Amino acid sequence: MTMLAKISANAGNRSAGLAGIALMLLAVWLFSFGDAVGKYIVATYSVGQLLLLRGLGSMILLSPLIWRNRSQFTRIRGPGLQLLRVVLSTAEVAAFFAASIYLPLADIITYYLAAPIFVTAGAAFFLGERVGWRRWVAIAIGFSGVLIALQPSAQTVSWPAMIALGGSMSFAGLMLVTRSLRDTPDIVLASSQFAGTITFGAIMAPLGWVTPPLADLGLFLLAACISVGALLSLNRSLMLAPASVVVPYQYSMIVWAVIFGYVAFGDVPSVATLLGAAVIIGAGFYIFLRERALASEDPVVVPPPG
Repeated sequence: MTMLAKISANAGNRSAGLAGIALMLLAVWLFSFGDAVGKYIVATYSVGQLLLLRGLGSMILLSPLIWRNRSQFTRIRGPGLQLLRVVLSTAEVAAFFAASIYLPLADIITYYLAAPIFVTAGAAFFLGERVGWRRWVAIAIGFSGVLIALQPSAQTVSWPAMIALGGSMSFAGLMLVTRSLRDTPDIVLASSQFAGTITFGAIMAPLGWVTPPLADLGLFLLAACISVGALLSLNRSLMLAPASVVVPYQYSMIVWAVIFGYVAFGDVPSVATLLGAAVIIGAGFYIFLRERALASEDPVVVPPPG
């Protein structure tokens, strides 16, 4: 390859990398915006109704892609793991929005930021991956960040916080199962997740159904559009740039959670929440860098929570 060709290739890779980072930041912003919209909706409507109508809207928007890639749905392996993945995905989304009824967005996101740390620990026990002492120390530090944010005591631990933490555990399980199914096409993974939330919503929505006026139907449609836009931005980001380049930018979600929480709901995060988030992000980022240094497989990236 000539020197001019090398310079051109490097410039192309740099441009693609910058575009990938920009799309990841856009995806994180969209997911955060969608979380705020969902929190607003569940103040009036049930979580089941939100998941049903948002899921239906998302599937309608994705239907052209599903039809175009319909042949990929005939070659799905591991049906048991696929079903487990859908259950975990539905549980974490339902837990996220159930907790958002009572907790600020920043608190919930702080617990969910610990999911990659839980994944590293879970990979050692369930996937047989080797985890050295440095990462175990980072896992312990990250868990201490969760405790700082949670402030566990008989007076401070609440059911909403436990629901959010349980959602974070489900999200970690989702990433572990996704790692095992990493050769499954993206459109199959995405549409199966929406199918799971639609099924759950169809079961739960009638229990607290409130017929929405036309304006509120627009909110459900907005939530669906945001969800699909975020998913497409995320997938395109990973097509343009390596996961090792764009994944760390997902930690910017805590910034948007604080901003949306304050602007839309007047939530002011506590010092403990911000300190815990900082500890969790530091530990998670160290684990990420350590895995990359050890040339581990690229981390599996699934849509951020919510």
